Amino acid sequence: MFSHIPELKQEEIDDSGAWLSIGDLMSALLMIFALLLISALVQISEVAEESQNNRIMIIKGINDALSAANISVSADPVTGDISILDSVLFEQNDYQLKDSGKTFLDTFIPIYSSVVFQSPETAQEVVRIVLEGHSSMEGAFDHNMRLSVLRANSVSQYVNFQNFSNKDDFFQKLLVSGRGSLDADTSKVNESDRKVMFRFQFKGLEFQKVIGQRELIDVNN
Repeated sequence: MFSHIPELKQEEIDDSGAWLSIGDLMSALLMIFALLLISALVQISEVAEESQNNRIMIIKGINDALSAANISVSADPVTGDISILDSVLFEQNDYQLKDSGKTFLDTFIPIYSSVVFQSPETAQEVVRIVLEGHSSMEGAFDHNMRLSVLRANSVSQYVNFQNFSNKDDFFQKLLVSGRGSLDADTSKVNESDRKVMFRFQFKGLEFQKVIGQRELIDVNN
């Protein structure tokens, strides 16, 4: 005789089919999400690499051009910061540019600007050009702060009288500030702390720091 085969209820068949369909749908959605995430990470990596290449091009271009012009300053190979000692630009405790300081800026600024604006890509990479006045720890804090601001402003005002390519674009990016002795060596009076600095604020710099920190953590692990 035939053995008894239990009949499946219609509700059980329907429920099983429904759960299989939802599971397949979730798997497909997760796969799509993973593909989108991978695509986004690849694009972010490409943008970061392009930004890095633009920064290298700017900094190297500035150093090559300054060296060719026999100008005895250079950009930091990582940040692009350029420090100009106060003794080059000013008399001690004064904020009026010396003739030698004006001569220096007459040569320096056109070179600096031409490299930044050599292409739309390098120009877009530089969000701000920060012109900072700095002092040593010697003297009163208020006096040093005031002097550093006045010196930075003197440089900015003189540059404004110069004629060089992309001048309007240059000043659109320029930010003038005084740091006084905030960044000075606190252990001793250091003459190299008395300076005017040209600094870059690069596009996406904070993002690059986060990426760099993450990569560093991954390497250490």
